[in-house]
Amino acid sequence: MPAPTIVFDLDGTLVDTAPDLLNSLNHCLLSVGIPAIHEGEIRRYVGLGARVMIERAFAAHGKDLAEGQLDALQALFIEHYTAEMPGKSVPFPGALDALERFAKAGYVSAICTNKLETLSLKLLDALEIAPRFAAICGADTFAFRKPDPRHLIETVARVGGDPAHAIMVGDSRTDIDTAKAAGIPVVAVDFGYTDRHVSEFGPSRVISHFDELTVEFIEDLLRVAAD
Repeated sequence: MPAPTIVFDLDGTLVDTAPDLLNSLNHCLLSVGIPAIHEGEIRRYVGLGARVMIERAFAAHGKDLAEGQLDALQALFIEHYTAEMPGKSVPFPGALDALERFAKAGYVSAICTNKLETLSLKLLDALEIAPRFAAICGADTFAFRKPDPRHLIETVARVGGDPAHAIMVGDSRTDIDTAKAAGIPVVAVDFGYTDRHVSEFGPSRVISHFDELTVEFIEDLLRVAAD
């Protein structure tokens, strides 16, 4: 039997990247004369990558994107975001301890995120935690991405895991819908980037701190899913 796999979303789940995402989004918006997004609004925009963040910001201001403008702004976002990395981004409290205890228990950890793979790897390298993950799968790793369940299923496969012995940890409806469609139990953190409480999306369990994500907690969830 393969080792159990625990797959984490990145932004808003494992790492608090909101300040830097917001900074780069506002850099793009201000470059085209659109007012900056306030910090308290960031939850409305994140979750599906920089491109969608820009589209949502334009829509919120009743602005249309000109032909080719989205590509140009996405490139500007990536340039700005990469130059500042890791900026103010830090792992959420207890996240590193959770990774350590699952590694000691024989679990394989992986990342499944809608952030581009290169940006994900660069961020995790900058935070000096990339080696903790057997795979880092981003929005462009495959020909599909969350909420397509294949993004999660192929992430599990890449580390030699079995979806029947895997868990997803995320912070958004996208993560929850992805895991459900893949037939994989999902733990939702309630401190991430969503404008509605994650319990409304029907995750398997909800936690408010990584201290709650124990090996016993996950093993119980896997047993329930197997029944």
